[in-house]
Amino acid sequence: MKLNEIRDNEGAHKKRMRVGRGPGSGKGKTAGRGVKGQKSRSGVAIGGFEGGQMPLYMRMPKRGFNNANALKLAEVNLWRVQDAIDAGKLDAKAEINGAALVAAGVIRRVKDGVRVLGGGELKAKLNLVVWSASAGAIKSIEAAGGSVEQQRIAAEAKAAARVAKREAAKGKVPPAKTPLGDANKVSARAKRAAAKA
Repeated sequence: MKLNEIRDNEGAHKKRMRVGRGPGSGKGKTAGRGVKGQKSRSGVAIGGFEGGQMPLYMRMPKRGFNNANALKLAEVNLWRVQDAIDAGKLDAKAEINGAALVAAGVIRRVKDGVRVLGGGELKAKLNLVVWSASAGAIKSIEAAGGSVEQQRIAAEAKAAARVAKREAAKGKVPPAKTPLGDANKVSARAKRAAAKA
């Protein structure tokens, strides 16, 4: 074998189609685009357009609701945290938060926060500081002698305090809660009932 005899296998390299190069090529003149019309021009992107008829994607029913303000939480199961501790990537005695989980390779990124789920068995005593945790995860962590600090609870308390402060500044008093609902609404119902009687 010589260098000038080395070549690809038959069919391994296919030449691209060169359009608009005369009638002998089979793709001359209109270059395979047919005759005139919208699709023969460049820059056409019809996609789901159906000639003015209501397109399929608009005829199909829509389901559910996408909350634009929903938090993107990184979810992690207890077994993954336990595996990281067993491998020596996480220190069980130190505080475990989102940054520590990322550094240990348990999660890829924190996003808006970390949510701990109760999947798997936990043996180590942990001190977790996360956005939120499921009821099963909290039960397992506390059973192992650990603790969970949920940042969500603190954030909700701050938000409630802000709302109360804003309402107080306007001179409004938040309605007192009763077993039947807001006191203002209950009194209105009572007045209507008395008027009918």
